[in-house]
Amino acid sequence: MFGGFDYSEEDLYRSDFARHGYANGVPMGGDLTAAPGGKAPPLLIAALRDPDGANLDRMQVVKRWTNEDGSAAEQVYDVIWSGDRQKDAKGKVPAVGNTVDIETASYSNSIGAPILSGYWQDPDFDPEQHALYYVRVLEIPTPNWTTYDHVYLGVELSKKAVLYQQERAYTSPIWYTP
Repeated sequence: MFGGFDYSEEDLYRSDFARHGYANGVPMGGDLTAAPGGKAPPLLIAALRDPDGANLDRMQVVKRWTNEDGSAAEQVYDVIWSGDRQKDAKGKVPAVGNTVDIETASYSNSIGAPILSGYWQDPDFDPEQHALYYVRVLEIPTPNWTTYDHVYLGVELSKKAVLYQQERAYTSPIWYTP
């Protein structure tokens, strides 16, 4: 993830994506300051699944800030997702689906995507407010350890057992300081 004030959506397709990101903005862990003209800083975001892992469901940008009364606030934006799903009226994308087979403790990469990338700007940006942004990447559902134990060790499944999960990865944040 890179943040800066001079990125365009076309930058996602550059062969020198990372070099361009470092040269024209800040990487995750960096600090952006003083938005020129009050413009929301674009984020360039890209993720690649583990070669031996599950496909990716979606990428979310999590924005955090402090309200005037000192309380913490957070907003989660679904920004990039696999398939042809559409956001609902509240801006949320429906579930990707689930290919987990409980009886074999397996799943299929027939849903999701191996790579997700996108360009995003905060629709609620306030150039006078300190904020931070990080990206959360969700995989498609995969069997949980209880499911593997059930299949490979013959352990009975509890009625309360969690049978599958969606693994997640997080970036370091990009900070915005007015």
